[in-house]
Amino acid sequence: MHSPKDHPGANAAEVAYIEKGGGLVNIDNPDARRTVAKIRWTHVQQLLSNRMLLGIYLGQYCISALAYFFITWFPIYLVQARGMSILKVGFVATLPAIFGFVGGVLGGLLSDFLLRRGYSLTIARKTPYVAGMMVSLVLLGCNFVESQWAVVVIMAFAYLGKGLAAIGWAVIADTSPKEITGLTGGVFNAIGNVAGIVTPIMSGYILQASGSYSGVLVFVAAHSLLAVVTYLFVVGELRRVVLKEPATVAGNNTNTV
Repeated sequence: MHSPKDHPGANAAEVAYIEKGGGLVNIDNPDARRTVAKIRWTHVQQLLSNRMLLGIYLGQYCISALAYFFITWFPIYLVQARGMSILKVGFVATLPAIFGFVGGVLGGLLSDFLLRRGYSLTIARKTPYVAGMMVSLVLLGCNFVESQWAVVVIMAFAYLGKGLAAIGWAVIADTSPKEITGLTGGVFNAIGNVAGIVTPIMSGYILQASGSYSGVLVFVAAHSLLAVVTYLFVVGELRRVVLKEPATVAGNNTNTV
């Protein structure tokens, strides 16, 4: 509840370190709040034209596709394709979420462990993401098993992988321009949540056209593969983006938001 400058546990060196990194150490002060940079349309343009950030945004879209499949179609899949009762599904559908929780914690621990061992930020952040999305590909195994318990186990491990890869906000904190962290995170969330529109609708169309959930699982798994390719070959080295002055941005549109 304290700003960094007023926190009883923060010393001068820590406050200086936060301030150097762009943190607002005295945000409760009205004069300090007035120094926050105004959001300009050129800022949005820069965010959407940066290859690294676009890769991060696409990666968030891909991981969100898995999340929305489990939220929307997974219980229906268990009932219609696997013959489970509604009562049983109510219990079973919680298991992937539990595994996802564990995966989320493990992903953070792994990333911090790699940083402590001296690995670069890029390796420390990308490793749990890529490993997690690779693990989530196991959901394709549901197309090749018959027993209900096997399906549940496979789906639980798929969501464990999704949790392991849920490190996007740490990546945004590491890479967003320090003046517009909120805007960068907002774009990150907006693009990611487009999957909440696309995934349920496309899954329904695929099911209607094929009459089988096999195509739906392939569609969802394809997002995992795309995420891996994106983080390996599009994102590149993770580094903080530095905003360009409005005069140096094409069009010089300095309208504020």
